[in-house]
Amino acid sequence: MSCAKPHILIIEPFYGGSHKQLISALIEGLSHRDYEIFSLPAKKWHWRARTSALHFSQLIPRDHDFRVLFASSVLSLAELIGLRPDLAVCRKIVYFHENQLIYPVREVKQRDCQYGFNEILTCLAADIVLFNSQFNCSSFLDNVQPFLNIQPDFKIKHMREKIEKKCQVLYFPVNFDRFPNRRKSVMGDTDEDLDEKCIHLIWPHRWEHDKNPKLLVDTLCELHERQVDFKVTICGESYQEVPEEFDQIQEKLGSKLVNFGHLEREEYLKTLLTGDIVISTADHEFFGVAMLEATYCGCYPIAPNKLVYPEIYPKENLYNTSNALTKKLYNFCRMPRVFRKQRDQFFENFNFDRFSAKELVPKYMDIFQRNNESNDVC
Repeated sequence: MSCAKPHILIIEPFYGGSHKQLISALIEGLSHRDYEIFSLPAKKWHWRARTSALHFSQLIPRDHDFRVLFASSVLSLAELIGLRPDLAVCRKIVYFHENQLIYPVREVKQRDCQYGFNEILTCLAADIVLFNSQFNCSSFLDNVQPFLNIQPDFKIKHMREKIEKKCQVLYFPVNFDRFPNRRKSVMGDTDEDLDEKCIHLIWPHRWEHDKNPKLLVDTLCELHERQVDFKVTICGESYQEVPEEFDQIQEKLGSKLVNFGHLEREEYLKTLLTGDIVISTADHEFFGVAMLEATYCGCYPIAPNKLVYPEIYPKENLYNTSNALTKKLYNFCRMPRVFRKQRDQFFENFNFDRFSAKELVPKYMDIFQRNNESNDVC
């Protein structure tokens, strides 16, 4: 007797980082007989977005029993279905880790509109469109029509309405069980502990311009010039060149810069456990997995009052201007007792459960298993 074929097809053209973490969390809720994964390494994002549909159309078997197709928005789903019409019978679920309609380019001429257009077509081809935050969903829907209006010869209308009815927000499921929890111990620190130890700042983001490394460097240099005591770790992945903003930062900060460069997981976790504050300076963020992971490990989050952050953190953790960021960090570094009080209040009230894989994965499984039906829109 032949074995039953898997009924869930998972496609990830950019299998790394949070994309890989999501799939790892989801398949823990499935039997290995239920699914088959087709993926490509997390390299050369632009080429993955351009060509992965053609690539996977040749790899996915034509003799299959797939009833559900789950993919990230890196895949051009409309192209795949056009090349493989046999997959059109699947319930097609697309997950947006980010969206290209509002990606911050340094110059307008640098924007390649094809990526955003492919995402719109992907939504039209899908049955269910999931976003990892309300900000991601709203920013995408709000920009569908303005994006299409770039087309000079005629107007393409009513696309938002067609897409919106398919949309749902389902937070990224963070597997907190894989991270140590230092919150109870840091909340037990004495005044003497904090007076003796300088505050450790951590910036754990990708080394790319959309994470605004310039704001980080300007802030750290200002703190250094004000002669307050602190130490800082700048980690995260660097895919290509080191940002020019990081040139000479080691010379500028001296011994205050205790870690500079990507850390392997074991060392990364050790570093998070020594951290006091995790900082975001991002201009482009739709969820912020690294921020939540560091927060779970006991770091107090400080983030800009924009993007997804007001959806996740209380207003006390947000800043509106670069001066406000510098002032907040300066006061914390200068008065660690004030920092401790605010940190303890934050951890007493922050609810990690709403971002936990334990709470969220069953909701994903429900979407995988349910029949086609109307969805709650964003």
